[in-house]
Amino acid sequence: MSGIRALQKEKTRRQLIDAALGQLSSERSFSSLSLREVAKEAGLAPTSFYRHFGDMDELGLTLVDEAGLTLRQLMRQARQRIAKGGSVIQISVLTFMEFIESNGNIFRLLLRERSGTSAAFRAAVNREIRYFTLELCDYLQQANKLDAEVAYLQANAAVTIVFSAGSDALDCDKKDLEELALRTIKQLRFIARGAFEFGLRSEVRIEARRKVKGELK
Repeated sequence: MSGIRALQKEKTRRQLIDAALGQLSSERSFSSLSLREVAKEAGLAPTSFYRHFGDMDELGLTLVDEAGLTLRQLMRQARQRIAKGGSVIQISVLTFMEFIESNGNIFRLLLRERSGTSAAFRAAVNREIRYFTLELCDYLQQANKLDAEVAYLQANAAVTIVFSAGSDALDCDKKDLEELALRTIKQLRFIARGAFEFGLRSEVRIEARRKVKGELK
């Protein structure tokens, strides 16, 4: 019986999460939702809410965590697609745009709470973005043989551009979305080329230092 109760509890918790996400839109932010609205949308009594979340802030932080995890999982899937062949940047951007099209409310949550009034929410969103950036940094370091600093700078710049493009994508029609994707791909290629050149120059400088040290011995 305990297993059945645990499954039911998780199902109800999922209903509350989905109900909150379902009410988000370009006109409605999470801060405008009430506990009663979320419970009603989930088909539950308001008192049932407290069996799963202490308050709306706890639900909101759960949504932020889930949004960040969803985004990281999506980009891991993109890297699996890349492994089968194709442009790393193109596949990553197109995968991200597909995510925006089908999960607009999740991305809106990250964008809004990143600059919202709640310090706890801002910290949670920034933490998720940092996880996303570090994961991309690790990938770039291994795939492109970059040193840690250059890989992080490229990852940080790429995430900034992609999140900005994601914000614009929320209000784009199909034609504009295609143009936005192409523009974002070009911007990321500029950054990748710069990182590559910077990495080469760093290697040259390191090699030059080694040579000088060798000659001074």
